[in-house]
Amino acid sequence: MSQLEIVTPLHHIWEVISSWIDTERLRAVMLFDPVNPLLFNTGLFLLLAVAFFFLYRLLSRWSGARMVCIILFSLYFYYKSSAECCFILLGVCLSDYLLGIILGNVRNRILRRCIVAVNVIVNIGMLVYFKYLNLIFSTFASIGGTDFDALDIILPAGISFFTFRSISYIVDIYRGTLRPATNLLDYIFFLTFFPPLLAGPVVRAADMLPQIKRRPVATRAMVGAGLFLIICGLIKKVIVADYISGNFVDRVFDNPALYTGLENLLALYGFTLQLYCDFSGYSDMAIGLALLLGFSFKDNFNAPFKSQSPTEWWRRWHISLSTWLRDYLYIPMGGSRCSVKRSYANQFNTMLLGGLWHGASWMYIIWGAWNGILLVVHKALRKAFPAPPGVRRDQWWRVANIFLTFNLMAVGFMFFRARSMEHVGQMVGQIFTNFHVSVAPQLIEGYLAVMLLMLAGYLMHFAPRRWSDTLRDHYIALRPIWQAVILAIVLLVIIQVRSSRIVPFIYLQY
Repeated sequence: MSQLEIVTPLHHIWEVISSWIDTERLRAVMLFDPVNPLLFNTGLFLLLAVAFFFLYRLLSRWSGARMVCIILFSLYFYYKSSAECCFILLGVCLSDYLLGIILGNVRNRILRRCIVAVNVIVNIGMLVYFKYLNLIFSTFASIGGTDFDALDIILPAGISFFTFRSISYIVDIYRGTLRPATNLLDYIFFLTFFPPLLAGPVVRAADMLPQIKRRPVATRAMVGAGLFLIICGLIKKVIVADYISGNFVDRVFDNPALYTGLENLLALYGFTLQLYCDFSGYSDMAIGLALLLGFSFKDNFNAPFKSQSPTEWWRRWHISLSTWLRDYLYIPMGGSRCSVKRSYANQFNTMLLGGLWHGASWMYIIWGAWNGILLVVHKALRKAFPAPPGVRRDQWWRVANIFLTFNLMAVGFMFFRARSMEHVGQMVGQIFTNFHVSVAPQLIEGYLAVMLLMLAGYLMHFAPRRWSDTLRDHYIALRPIWQAVILAIVLLVIIQVRSSRIVPFIYLQY
């Protein structure tokens, strides 16, 4: 058969497909679009995920092909968010792999430290260039009283997360707690794995590489648990976080002086709930998607609003980041194995750097400093007034601690969300000088759906953990067809209530 005879029917088939499908539109959808990244809460991701899992299932007999399939989908997923920056991600993979192999075979202490230094300098250098260069230049320009035009630098999505994972991999090899990856594909799989790639959790190589080597396959229980987490994440993100944000929280934070103190306070509580539902919703979906592929990650949130102290809060909030900061910043600084003043300084500096990690804004730095102060003050008070041994606090004492801790953390989130210190001052001023409880009936009437969602969100958060565990176990025990029906119903509800535009996850910008 001649080449012409082969090409002619193929061309005819393409013409038929083109008559059915708007190929130009399809091409535009599949290519990088900075305005519409590929997110877990988009219809495009749902369609691509179904196709991906179908192909993944077809390759069930060939573990190597499954692995390559996941890597390619992960790279495409990242390309849809950051275009050519996927080559930066691949460059970090190759650099880490080579440095890890060298580090695993070098015994000279100075050379080993130099290898770690190279990795840290490369990763921190990328963060400084992509995230902080404009902040540095604008700060110097402001001090010097000159104008500064921001540089046009595209921030690679998830750079703060994959650089931290890169650093922890090399440092763990240096400490002797992890053996270097001997298969390049294993390491590429680890660093590019799409569920935690853009916004965490900050999964460590020590937790994931052993799983990759086993080439796991999801069990029926893992699939059920994964789907349950995806449902929970979608409800948190789309039904709670996006709705209260677009219909109330954003309006108040954009113009706090136009609203009463009561409205400002409720907006602050609303943002605290929004941030939790948005971020923990992403974590739930990431952990759920990983379970569908046979991988298990640790919880990233554990009911932080139930915390009785700032210290407990950071054991429950963004657990993967707080433990990373503890293991790779706080402890290397000296941790608590030094003088009291030095340990307090270590605690404060760790949180200050944690605030800076969130973004190139002085507001994040102030937020980090606020959390550092809270942790230091709490540690100092516990040292000065230790609890009597054997004494159990009554329920009201615990409730008071929870109330105080929550409000202190909410004040911190005011710095996190507000555009400037001027807006912070306006919010504080309205809350303390223009509260006006009398507007409560009109406020509830005007924002009834928002208030009910906020109430429902907080009630679900403070509900006993065993309730959600029981619900999850019942869902896992259902037949697959009924699991699919429940998922479909949730998706239909989400389509009905979601806003007209897709709202990105808050932590995608970090």
